[in-house]
Amino acid sequence: MTDFALARRNMVEGQLRPNRVNNAGLLAILADLPRERFLPEALRSVAYADDDVPLGNGRYMMEPMVLARLIQVLQPQAEDKAMVVAAGRGYGAAILARLAKSVTAVETDASMAAAARQTLADLGLAAVELVVGQAEQGAAAGAPYDVILIEGVVREVPKTISDQLAEGGRLATVIADPSGALGVAHLYVKQGGVVSGRPLFDAGSPPLPGFAPPARFTF
Repeated sequence: MTDFALARRNMVEGQLRPNRVNNAGLLAILADLPRERFLPEALRSVAYADDDVPLGNGRYMMEPMVLARLIQVLQPQAEDKAMVVAAGRGYGAAILARLAKSVTAVETDASMAAAARQTLADLGLAAVELVVGQAEQGAAAGAPYDVILIEGVVREVPKTISDQLAEGGRLATVIADPSGALGVAHLYVKQGGVVSGRPLFDAGSPPLPGFAPPARFTF
């Protein structure tokens, strides 16, 4: 039987701290939150592997280091309103629920959303609102958001999502390389009504379904 408490400690000490995850509050949450509970029973033994975990239908649970660094760079504050796009089975939303005032988690797959809702309820994380809908559309009804996490890899950030940032808001995700090579994590900030981004670190996993960039005219 897997010792999940030991696996969490090893994740923190072996994967996160050596890779520049150094926010004490975030590390404490990651050392306590049972990541395995956000996976089907058959996959729980690999919950703390240093890799993405395949969930089926082209979806993955992001590897711990990448997700932790994305959340760290967002610098979520206790008064922030957060949105998680492509929330999957709810792990990223659960982390943010312990850092922000409220979290809206948007998920396209109804079965994943149902699993996330149950796990979050079981863990007493009532600050998360689950929205079932097209993840690439976000949740405009609750906008603007101070923090937006796209929990996966996209070829570009949809304008529909970036438009939901509050002034001074931050958005983090991984942008896929058009060549198919390793992607790059990015942070986007809205200042003066303009959203601009900068690269952070190399990261990669298969792109999220449904986030294809809009068609461009060719001549």
